[in-house]
Amino acid sequence: MPDTLAPAFDPTRLKFGVGQPVPRAEDPTLLTGRGRYTDDITLPGQVWCVMVRSPYAHGVINGIGTEAARAMPGVLGVWTGADLAGYGAMTCAMPLKNADGSPLRSTKRPPLATDKVRHVGDPVAFVVAETRAQAKDAAEAVEMDIEPLDAVTEASAAAAPGAPQLYDDLPGNLVLDYVAGDSAKVAEAFAGAAHVAKLPLRNNRVVVAAMEPRSAIGSIEDGRHVLRVGCQGVFGMRAQLAGLLGVEAKQVRVLTGNVGGSFGMKAAVYPEYLCLLHAAKELGRPVKWTDERSGSFLSDAHGRDHEVIGELALDADGKFLAVRLTGYANMGAWLSPVAPLMGTGNFFKNVQSNYATPAIEVRTKCLVTNTTPVSAYRGAGRPEGNYFMERLIDAAAQEMRIDPVELRKRNHIRPDQFPYAAASGSVYDSGAFSALIDQAIAASDADGYAERLAASKAKGLLRGRGIGNFLECTAPPTKEQGGIRFEKDGTVTIITGTLDYGQGHWSAFAQVLHQSLGVPFQQVRLLQGDSDELIAGGGTGGSKSIMASGAAILEASEKVIEKGKAAAAWALEAAVADIEFEPHGETAEGRFVIAGTDRGIGIMELAAKLRTASGLPEGVPDTLDVTHVFDQAPQAYPNGCHVCEVEVDPETGIVRIDRYLAVNDFGVQVNPLLVAGQAHGGIAQGIGQALMEHVAFSEDGQLLSGSYMDYALPRAGDLPAIATDSHSVPCTTNPLGAKGCGEAGCAGSLPAVMNAVVDALRPVGVGHLDMPATPERVWAAIQAAR
Repeated sequence: MPDTLAPAFDPTRLKFGVGQPVPRAEDPTLLTGRGRYTDDITLPGQVWCVMVRSPYAHGVINGIGTEAARAMPGVLGVWTGADLAGYGAMTCAMPLKNADGSPLRSTKRPPLATDKVRHVGDPVAFVVAETRAQAKDAAEAVEMDIEPLDAVTEASAAAAPGAPQLYDDLPGNLVLDYVAGDSAKVAEAFAGAAHVAKLPLRNNRVVVAAMEPRSAIGSIEDGRHVLRVGCQGVFGMRAQLAGLLGVEAKQVRVLTGNVGGSFGMKAAVYPEYLCLLHAAKELGRPVKWTDERSGSFLSDAHGRDHEVIGELALDADGKFLAVRLTGYANMGAWLSPVAPLMGTGNFFKNVQSNYATPAIEVRTKCLVTNTTPVSAYRGAGRPEGNYFMERLIDAAAQEMRIDPVELRKRNHIRPDQFPYAAASGSVYDSGAFSALIDQAIAASDADGYAERLAASKAKGLLRGRGIGNFLECTAPPTKEQGGIRFEKDGTVTIITGTLDYGQGHWSAFAQVLHQSLGVPFQQVRLLQGDSDELIAGGGTGGSKSIMASGAAILEASEKVIEKGKAAAAWALEAAVADIEFEPHGETAEGRFVIAGTDRGIGIMELAAKLRTASGLPEGVPDTLDVTHVFDQAPQAYPNGCHVCEVEVDPETGIVRIDRYLAVNDFGVQVNPLLVAGQAHGGIAQGIGQALMEHVAFSEDGQLLSGSYMDYALPRAGDLPAIATDSHSVPCTTNPLGAKGCGEAGCAGSLPAVMNAVVDALRPVGVGHLDMPATPERVWAAIQAAR
């Protein structure tokens, strides 16, 4: 693996090199309204689709009446499940096994429900008309003859004897009975423990609430299925669609422009996409669908939703002996492609955190319920694993009368233990966990806390301080394309299969290319959203993009240099062996030079010269363009410590975050400005889940929090000034030395906020509180304790 962490030049000289806080190149376009999102597109001859959704959470479909709708003005067609019976079923193919060794039992979701509806919002039909208004009117005229059945919305309730059964072939609503870890070793550790901390922990369900609702346009172009859609990776989306359509991948094209947020929710195929392509094929016209926010609440995959009993075994000195999680994971009505992952493998991998806990056991029952399907949401099990561990540690510290910071440091993996083979199966390569937590505590002004506590008390307020000391396992980088193309207009295009839906890839990837090849930063372009341009692509998710695409760009750059030396030798009339590449000369532009001389040619000039050259000798390339696929690298382990201080009004239950600090180890930071932005965003989402966000269903499965009038998202006034600092230790397992940062904000903020809330409430007798810590819940807990 090439040494890219110690360049011969000083990177601080490079205004746009790795390590520089370069503002996002995307922002001027987006902030001036020039972004191009799916709903901004109008194709010639385009018509509109509106979905017809079930008003019941559970029921038998006796019939769908479409005659009245078909007769309405502008209507081009109405389709039901029977019309789309020839397509494949959306399933979860994760290779997870039950405790008895049998495979996971997946649901098989058709594009439209045919026998039963299983959640409010389950699509049963769709209408296509000349205009959106006509399609909406006709959709309201579709008659649904559905016989309501009893519903179940909680996973634990779905597991109870006599619970309503969603599927005949899933007895007890169980899709997976997961067990991981050394159960015998864990049992032995608990039996011999001097102390056991135990907490019931609820990971509340959240609505993803991406800024841009889902939207898509299906069309048939040159005999191929074309879908314009906001997603997280066009290469993977194409493969999913091809499988469901029953065609070869080359018969499908996926195009994605700007995407207004996803957080995991837009990664997979949804029923609407198959409906659009079906109608486009029948009608011979492009068919567009854009969801409304009320529809998004019902049809977009939700996040989180786990019920867990957490247990931590310790010896008399506070050393961790084992940790055990036992609980339920709510899958919703249908299994998304990754639905079981969060409450199973990602719990197991991430509850280890940065501690040398020698034994882990996770037991999770994954069950279907009459609720909106659940999928990945920022962190996807990583924040949860850390949250469970950090809440248990604070409980143990209180019960054993050990300082919470000291208890954590006693159990940290030490720097001299790397590479560390964890009980979770991960092999940690680097970190300085105790030094980092010391930095965070000092930076948070721990010495001044007593004075702030007294000041809060004088105002009649409770004050608490919480720590979220986290480590998360990123998704391992998959095969990723790193194409580099020198264009006729003098720009250079990076072609890669990750996809920017708010992260700022363009700037970060351009910085990597600028540093490795000296290509002028302002002349770099990024192409991610056309599946026809890709030969590989892992998409964006799991905090792996800079490790995957960044490494692909680095390796592709080496191939460009190899080709460039041969071309420069021809251009400079020298031997290839005498050509050297200087990534950054006086102008910071890469140059090929004849060793020991001042003769050379810039990389951009050389690329232009090759475009007009003819009759090139054998061995001289006619272009510097490269198409390359990076194989893969191991997971990385970003970590950090968040410190939060809150004030609680005991008379109203209102929680206000007064101070917030995060110190992170993200390895080599390609762009510290973007990294800080990612941390801020993750922290904001963590604060939202911890203090206010909660999806609520009625007993019969109706969504009670179906709009922003009923579902609280954090506003600017709810968030504190967030201070961030860094204690970076470069990762040793990928060429950039990066560790990923996109989801870490959630992993640290959930435990930091809730530990602070409980710390504030402990003097009035409240020892535990589940998320979200809403004013009502906090006030009720105080009253109950009194």
